[in-house]
Amino acid sequence: MPAGIVLHSLAALAYSLMAAVFIRPLSRQTSNRLGWAGRIGLLLALALHGMGLAESIMQGPNLYLGWALALSVAVWLGMIVFWLESLALRIDSLLILLLPAAALICALAAIFPNAHLVTNTGSGWLRLHLLIALMAYGLTTVSALQALLMAALDNYLHRPVEQAEKRGWISRALDAMPPLLTQEHLLFRLIGISFFALTLTVVSGAIVSLQLVGKIFPLDHKTVFTLLSWLTFAWLLLGRYAWGWRGRRALRWTLLGFALLILAYSGSHFVLDVILNRG
Repeated sequence: MPAGIVLHSLAALAYSLMAAVFIRPLSRQTSNRLGWAGRIGLLLALALHGMGLAESIMQGPNLYLGWALALSVAVWLGMIVFWLESLALRIDSLLILLLPAAALICALAAIFPNAHLVTNTGSGWLRLHLLIALMAYGLTTVSALQALLMAALDNYLHRPVEQAEKRGWISRALDAMPPLLTQEHLLFRLIGISFFALTLTVVSGAIVSLQLVGKIFPLDHKTVFTLLSWLTFAWLLLGRYAWGWRGRRALRWTLLGFALLILAYSGSHFVLDVILNRG
């Protein structure tokens, strides 16, 4: 059995065990705190997850990618950002959603290990560009999911208060979420990291394009929409630090930037060969 499958299976098991322990207090409406033992356990799960990705994607001089691996990368990067931010912010209750999601995605990566060989990776710059791009798209996806979670929480907080005995599991989970201001801080940290990775993607892509076709920015739909996404996130960050943008305006710009990035790769070989796993 390939090492990538084994490591992804172990990571899924580790995330599942942590989820079972962490979410149990929710049924008793008590607080959820990770603690240092749990933090170390999560770090070990992240290490298993990361090794599984390395074994699955980087095989010698070649790169292999598939839809399940792409999802796995996004979740792994999001969990790393969460782990680092949790050292300074009280966001442990986000694990109510993160741990089951991570366990599910790792299980999918183990069940559907098929990946396509990415061609033309003999060029060191192209190989680097693909890895950076995968990180950028993964982090942007996590940022969009965080924005959607904040939108759901904002909508929930404006609903009439339900009686405690009538609240379902979802209501109790949303009640346990960190305050919106804390989540907004996390969102902009994610956006900042995503923007940095996206900038590196644009720069490395320009170098690769110059080497392969002699143009820095070829006028294809992928380049145009990627640059539009970059400009959207740049404008959002400028609005945040210059004019204090926050709340629903920030959420809308985040989702717009993510949508543009999706459009950049809709219909491209990346979607056909990597995400949809077609030849």
